[in-house]
Amino acid sequence: MTYKVRVAQVSETDTVLNTLTLSFANDPPLRYLLPTPDAFLGGFPGFAKGMGGPGIAAGTAYLADDGAAAALWLPPGVESDTEAMIAAISPHLTEKTGEVVGQVTEAIAHYHPHEPHWYLAFIGVDPVRQGLGLGSAILKETLQRCDADGVIAYLESSSPKNVPLYERFGFEVMGVIQPGDFPPIYPMLRPARG
Repeated sequence: MTYKVRVAQVSETDTVLNTLTLSFANDPPLRYLLPTPDAFLGGFPGFAKGMGGPGIAAGTAYLADDGAAAALWLPPGVESDTEAMIAAISPHLTEKTGEVVGQVTEAIAHYHPHEPHWYLAFIGVDPVRQGLGLGSAILKETLQRCDADGVIAYLESSSPKNVPLYERFGFEVMGVIQPGDFPPIYPMLRPARG
């Protein structure tokens, strides 16, 4: 099936965040950070906007099939808003989970590339449309842009189920991040093509 994938406009920020909120409602690492329904619904949009929202203004956020799938990419030179991410989750952390999150942050910094790269902060599909190829369609489209730039692409998969999908698109697992009782995260790198 062919899906229309396009750049999300700034005016569609809510659509991008709504799709991602639905998509990540069962995500183990995010539910570790935001464990209750109120915490998740109140904190996730701000966390996602801080982590990948700068991609919306940069023209590197994507929507597929009228919002059934969304992706927030950060191109080379565009960074996450760490302060916004911390503000979104810190009210929901305990002393114990705060320590674990600090270890996760350190581990992610170890794997995150320092050379120019495209960073896939979030990609998600509305749960009622999952398994139909929307995630693949949006990845295919956006990775063409990475290839046009001839730079590496990087992501952190929060689900082992998604690792094979990313591997089909050329990403390779770099390791596993899982301090304490935190659910595993898989940093993945895709070599430059061009």
